[in-house]
Amino acid sequence: MNKRGFTLIELLVVMAILATLLTLAVPRYFQHLERSREAVLRENLAVVRDAIDKYHADRGTWPESLADLADKRYLRTIPMDPITESRETWQIVPPPEGGSGIYDVHSGAQGTASDGTPYAEW
Repeated sequence: MNKRGFTLIELLVVMAILATLLTLAVPRYFQHLERSREAVLRENLAVVRDAIDKYHADRGTWPESLADLADKRYLRTIPMDPITESRETWQIVPPPEGGSGIYDVHSGAQGTASDGTPYAEW
């Protein structure tokens, strides 16, 4: 009966190879996740801004809240900020000529994007 298994050295070599491969793959995975969150944020901002513009063009006034856009069916729901993972962190910009309402929105996320610009300036 000649049972043969792996030696400790063989197991250590395989573990070292796996660890080396993981050190190459894991950082790229997290970079990819961050870039995809940024792409979703850009798209969500574009959709909300488009809905604000359509609301203003149709009604002649700026929406009072993001919920107005959803209630009046300009948006199905208020989109989530993928960086903060919340629907409540959008930063509202009032109209430049004064008055009330929402003229623009920005992300409420802290920090900077991969291109070096702050999320709050998008």
